[in-house]
Amino acid sequence: MRTLWMIVLLMLTSSTFAADAADYAREKKWADEVVPGVVVGDPIYLEQPNGHKFLTLYTPAKDARAALVIVHGMGIHPDWGLIGVLRSQLPDRGYTTLSVQMPVLDNAAKAAAYTATLPEAAQRLKLAVDFLKAKGYANIGFVSHSMGSRMSYEYLSARPDPAVKAWVAIGIPIRADYRKVNMPVLDLYGQNDLPDVLNNAAARKATLQGKPGSEQMQVARADHFFTDMDSQLVDIVATYLNQQFK
Repeated sequence: MRTLWMIVLLMLTSSTFAADAADYAREKKWADEVVPGVVVGDPIYLEQPNGHKFLTLYTPAKDARAALVIVHGMGIHPDWGLIGVLRSQLPDRGYTTLSVQMPVLDNAAKAAAYTATLPEAAQRLKLAVDFLKAKGYANIGFVSHSMGSRMSYEYLSARPDPAVKAWVAIGIPIRADYRKVNMPVLDLYGQNDLPDVLNNAAARKATLQGKPGSEQMQVARADHFFTDMDSQLVDIVATYLNQQFK
């Protein structure tokens, strides 16, 4: 009987892990779709300790002020939508970018399910920082969106590399306590953002009080994806980063 229970427990544990694990097959599909169409930047694969290789898009800028880790939202890829805009246009403003494929789940997965991917997300962000440092960048910033901001918080509120010196958190959907983040933060969101982003805005702003170089900004008429506002978004992000990396 004891042996039977052990087998049942093993099966339950294995199925739970499988349900929560990042969907590497879906990542590969994204990579197969994205890489052939990359015009700006170079596809670079970084390797996790478990042997999994994940896609990043590396775009160096001449005489860069700093290098930026660009972090996309839930279930998508490192050249999607506003992330593609930021990663490809910020180099024209003097910033090298490394846009990172974050863990994804099945297309039907809800946001709450992504909690299980946060440790792996933090691991990938560390590897991204290590890559940029190996390229000679001593000043690194983060620019993240939506679930990518949640994932960035997981890494930045722990023990990030001291080279990381600024963070632009776009549309973060949680009640983040920025007092746990040892760097200046721009909490950026749209007037017509998602309910979770809007409802937690006041609580997030309170944790920015007295934090040097930090601010919260609501952009009029913007939605969660800054639809039809690419230029304004890039201007806001670049202007803030220029204040941090003088």
